[in-house]
Amino acid sequence: MQTLEVEIYDEYIALNDLLKLCGVVDSGAAGKALVASGAVMVNGVQELRKTNKIRPGMQVQVDDAVLIHVVAGSEQPD
Repeated sequence: MQTLEVEIYDEYIALNDLLKLCGVVDSGAAGKALVASGAVMVNGVQELRKTNKIRPGMQVQVDDAVLIHVVAGSEQPD
């Protein structure tokens, strides 16, 4: 399983946007479709809300292929 650590600089990021940011999908719409298919888990629980707010400290898993750890970024890059 591929493991990624993603820094976010806001309070949260929408689940479908996180999947796009990590390169799991090519677009936000594809992210929504992936979530709707039931292939995404957040903190070990299947997630069907496409724009669920993902905050630092949460983990997102896509099938058995990708595990994303979300952390708070200390300083937003320019």
